[in-house]
This record gives sequence, structure tokens and C-alpha cells, in this order.
Amino acid sequence: KFPHTEQNERQKFVVDVFLHAWKGYKETAWGHDHAHPISRTYDDWFGVGLTLLDALDTIYIMGLQQEYFAARDWIANTMDFNKDTDVNLFECTIRVLGSMLSAYHLTKDEIYKVKAIDIGERLLPALSRSVSAVPYSDVNLKTGNTHAPKWGPDSTVSEVTTIQIEFRDLSFITGNPKYKDAVDRVSSHIASLNGKKDGLIPMWVNANTGLFRPGGTLTVGARADSYYEYLLKQWIQTGQTETHYLTEYLEAIEGIQKHLVGHSFPNGFTYVGELIGGVTPSAKMDHLACFLPGTLALGSTLISSSHPRQSMEHLQLAKDLTATCHQMYATPTGLSPEITYFNLNQAAKDDLIVKPLDRHNLLRPETVESLFYLWRITKDTKYRDWGWDIVQAFERYTKV
Repeated sequence: KFPHTEQNERQKFVVDVFLHAWKGYKETAWGHDHAHPISRTYDDWFGVGLTLLDALDTIYIMGLQQEYFAARDWIANTMDFNKDTDVNLFECTIRVLGSMLSAYHLTKDEIYKVKAIDIGERLLPALSRSVSAVPYSDVNLKTGNTHAPKWGPDSTVSEVTTIQIEFRDLSFITGNPKYKDAVDRVSSHIASLNGKKDGLIPMWVNANTGLFRPGGTLTVGARADSYYEYLLKQWIQTGQTETHYLTEYLEAIEGIQKHLVGHSFPNGFTYVGELIGGVTPSAKMDHLACFLPGTLALGSTLISSSHPRQSMEHLQLAKDLTATCHQMYATPTGLSPEITYFNLNQAAKDDLIVKPLDRHNLLRPETVESLFYLWRITKDTKYRDWGWDIVQAFERYTKV
């Protein structure tokens, strides 16, 4: 049964944006990982139809029945995970396993459960064969051989602490605890390590030694971002019973408030910066960090009775950071850069600084997701309007 599909004007616009992109993918790259819209070619990273899988739950939620059944047919009859290919554990978990799980929950179609078990089993050796509790970054889908990244010995903290949601859910829907046990081992190990600073953790961890790389930058941007997001979401996922996740989350947010939050000149925009090497402040904020206001807002609604002071503080910080992320889109195109720096010079005329190498937009979803949370929680229509501005800018400047 598909969702109710009557659409207002804005929803129809968004669906049309999707259908244009989907048509291009279907014509030029069907069953392949990524379409190249200008050359009308494609590439394969894992060779499992990543774009199709990424889009599956969106197609269903939008009520696009013809597109949905074409995708389901390909998944059921053509998609094959038995490939002699090395895949990134993190990317394959969130994009392939995550897709199968979300489709299963939305449709209750057993084919997605079968496929989820298949890919979960093929990814499991990256966890089970590690000499430490930290999983290897890469695993071969056919042989189960695993290894650290080819470019270095370390994995990013976000990669090893973001796969828990999917593997735990796989245990929930199958009744087999081995998937949950495998990722719980990682979480427990990360929680036990030395090298934290008021709940903030370095961005690199070594799968051979199981230790953080000394002197790592403390950030809520690239390579560490989703660690903080998933502390809260794992507490929620476990029915708010595994309270150590909430304890770690609250400690981390306090560390962010203490060490990373700053204010720019001349308008006093609130940003979340970094500590380079764990000690030197930097007023640099990745677009990736714009997940944080949505997470703060969600958390604030769930801790209002048990932690009323933090709940109010977190919601206010969420509003302030969302306004800053919105400011990142105040460019000539209406699109955000990948990285923004904030001016700490009191004589400055502009709060935001964008360096030449950062003047690109990768269609990242973090700000829009936070706008979604803030609209749902506050019912302030400005968040919807800001999202509407962003999707129109995407249509104007990124459509091919």
C-alpha cells in the first residue's frame, strides 16, 4: 500500500525534480552505481546499483508506483552481491544494507529482508576478522577478505561508529543477535578508549591497534560528524533503554558547547568550529556539521522531562545553528559552499568567509534535514520557506 499521494504545489515541484533525475539515471545508467549526466555515461564503484538503492525509499514515499515496481523488479531479479569486489564497509552499510532495511520497514516485502541478510553476512567479516574491536574499512563481497584503507592505516571515527544502526536493526528483524553483538563490540571499545576531551573524540582510529591517532582534530564535521548524531539515535533505537548512549551524547554536547561553539563578527552568528590537534581553535565549519541542529532539536524533545535545562539549551542552540546554516546559502547562487570560515575580526564587514577551493556544492542534505526537524518541532514556517529556497536553487543551478 503506497502513501497518500495528493500533492500541493511545492511537493509536486520536488517530485518533478526527482523524476527528472530518475529519468536520466534510467536512460543512461540503469542498474549501475552512478550516472554521469553530461557525458551520459556511468561508473560502478561497488557494482550494485547504488543510485537505484539510494532512491528506493524516496520513490515509495512519493507514491511513484511505476518507478517503484521497476526498481523492485531489478532488485529481486538482477541485483547480485556475489561479486569479487572490495567495498567500503561504511558506505555499503549505510547505502545498501540501509536501503534494504528501510524498504522492508516501509513495505513489509520479504524480498528486502532476504537481501538485507545477504549483504549483512557479506559485510560481517570486516567486523569479525579485525585483530582489534575496530572493523577494517574494506571487505570483499565474495571472499570476505578484509583490509585497512589502501591510503593509510586508520579509519575515520564516523565510519566505525555509524554502522551500528543498520546492523542492530538487522538483528531486530531477524531475531539473530550476532549482528548487534558485532557492532556493540565496536561501540563499547570506542567508549573505553583514552584520548577524549569532554566527550569529544579524535577523528582517526586504527583497526590494527584499536587506538585513536594521537593529536587528532576534534570536529563535528568530516570524519567525526555522525558519531555524535548516532549516540542519540542509538539511544532512541534501543527504546531509550541503553542509557549509556544518552550519557555519552549529553557529555559530547557539553563538550561541543565548551570547546567548539563560537560567534562571528559583526552579526554574531553561532558556529561550531574545530580544535586542530585537539588544542588550537579554528572557526571552520563544514556543511556536514549542519546535521547538528536537527540532532539537537530532536534530542531536546526527548530529554525535556529528565534534563529540562539541557533541553532548553539544546533547542536554542539548534535554532541558532540552523540560522547559521541558512546563512551559508546566502550566496549568489543560493547554494552553500562545502566549507565556511567565520570572521573573528571585530572590524570585519562580513561574518562568513569562503575560500576558493571550498566554492563547490555537493548537494549535501544536512541543512535540509535540520530544517525538516526544526519545522516539525517548532512549527515555524520559516524553516519550510528556507527549504523551498534551497530546492529552487538546486533546480536553477544544478539541473542538467
